[in-house]
Amino acid sequence: MTQADAPGARSVTLPRHITVRELSEALGVTPVDIIKELMKRGVMAAINQSVEYEMAAGVAKDLGFEAEPEAASGGVGERMEHGDEAADMKPRPPVVTVMGHVDHGKTSLLDAIRQTNVVASEAGAITQHIGAYQVMVPNPDDPKQPKKVTFIDTPGHEAFTAMRARGATVTDLVVLVVAADDGLMPQTREAIDHTKAAGVPMIVAINKVDLPAADPTRVKTQLTEVGVVVEEYGGDVPAIEVSAKTKQGLDDLLVNVLLVAEIAELKANPDRPAEGTVIESEKDPSRGPMATVIIQKGTLHIGNIVVAGEAWGKVKAMFDDKGRRIKEAGPSTPAEIMGLEAVPKAGDVIFVADDERTARDMAEQRGREDAEAAQSRAVTLEAVSGDIAAGRVKDLNVILKADVQGSLEAIRSSLERLSGQEVRVNVIHAAAGNINESDVMLAAASKAIIVGFNVKTEPGGRNQSEIAGVDIRNYRIIYELIEDVEKAVKGLMEPVIAEVTDGHAEVRAIFRVRGGRIAGCMVQDGFVRRNSLARVLRGGEMIHDSRVSSLKRFTEDVREVTNGLECGIGVEKFDKWEEGDVIEAYHTEQRG
Repeated sequence: MTQADAPGARSVTLPRHITVRELSEALGVTPVDIIKELMKRGVMAAINQSVEYEMAAGVAKDLGFEAEPEAASGGVGERMEHGDEAADMKPRPPVVTVMGHVDHGKTSLLDAIRQTNVVASEAGAITQHIGAYQVMVPNPDDPKQPKKVTFIDTPGHEAFTAMRARGATVTDLVVLVVAADDGLMPQTREAIDHTKAAGVPMIVAINKVDLPAADPTRVKTQLTEVGVVVEEYGGDVPAIEVSAKTKQGLDDLLVNVLLVAEIAELKANPDRPAEGTVIESEKDPSRGPMATVIIQKGTLHIGNIVVAGEAWGKVKAMFDDKGRRIKEAGPSTPAEIMGLEAVPKAGDVIFVADDERTARDMAEQRGREDAEAAQSRAVTLEAVSGDIAAGRVKDLNVILKADVQGSLEAIRSSLERLSGQEVRVNVIHAAAGNINESDVMLAAASKAIIVGFNVKTEPGGRNQSEIAGVDIRNYRIIYELIEDVEKAVKGLMEPVIAEVTDGHAEVRAIFRVRGGRIAGCMVQDGFVRRNSLARVLRGGEMIHDSRVSSLKRFTEDVREVTNGLECGIGVEKFDKWEEGDVIEAYHTEQRG
């Protein structure tokens, strides 16, 4: 008998979609308890991530509640939220993120769209002040009533996925820019994989069609090869030929954006306290902490007390994308706000609180919850294996990196063949090259593990994986890689001994001592401890692996030297030092 079957089970009314935080508040339990229950059901969710009613009702039942659906129900795509009635929901502009390879004209296309939609009196105010802006698009159904479209100008798919990793779902549509003369590049393929993982509709803008070397047909064929089938070839992805230089096809592109938005029936309630997402933030020398936000529901007003992640404050001023002061910002509206007491993170949810004391308490509580949730949502191959064995997980998401394309295809094919009726192996991204921060962010957002074959993990990727709790597995023998994943699929994985990097020290000078030579070093990051395991890297390649035999600061023996300090390091059974060598200190620990 479950808790909910017991006499006296409490009832709770839940909407069609509810965030983990809102569900915890409705049930009167901590968000960590909700996350743990979701993990038992095979769902890895962040605090601000939304779950369907059926899943929320199941969690509620396990915690001793009888759940009932809210009486109000809207049409397809209305995105009903906690406390919103169908009659309150009004159409809102679509939020569009533009992504693509760095040289394919993304910025030029955004500028062309913006310039086309700026009236003559604003010609001198085209410069974008914040990372998002709105344009007015001619309405094909009613030329007298143009429609708004909000564009987010992110640095790339990394920023897009970083917000997803924090539970933020801001984008309604992705416009993928591909140069007609270049075709698909590695960054383009990454952007496609990130978009697919997010489950967001896509429109392809084939740019630079005015160039003599332009070949849009080749681009469409290449897209088909990576699983993006354009409408012309019988698929469901619009592909528009455009030129940022001549403005060709821009109107057609914007009309397609409106069509996709119309199909999605995007709606929100503007007459409620505002909620939104931080997409950019900085500390301005003269204005203090500044945050660019997209309001997703409700309306934000000057004077509102807000909480944004672990920051809070009173909205003292708001600015639009032209730097003009505004008094309010409604659904899908970008605004830069001033008045927070600290700088929030991209992807943080911002919402209105009742008063300053409540806001301060909520910001502090959110900081604690985020730290606990980060520990709860770590994904390792052993943990997934255990969940599979217990029947809680039916999918194993994998990001695959290999040294060459041939190895990549062979491994991908072998991994996908491991899928069966009970468990599917989904290779959500595969590419040649080292494991980087972008891979880790995609893994964190998609609850995936990263598998590498004959590749290295870049320092940024390693640091990010430790923060996000992402499991990275590196192999040099293909059958061992396949065998480990197969064991996980069958629920047979055993705990493994994993390496944890402690720090790096660069050799700046070499000193002769009795019995050999020691390295005069500067610790670049983390720390180095006496007797810790250590490998010597030269030109990025390992040339020796043993342990730190001696560690000195000036003439004194010390136990540990931290980031930014100089020291003398001796490594067991090695003294063939060269300036520029890097000592990587590490330790091992059992995981799983």
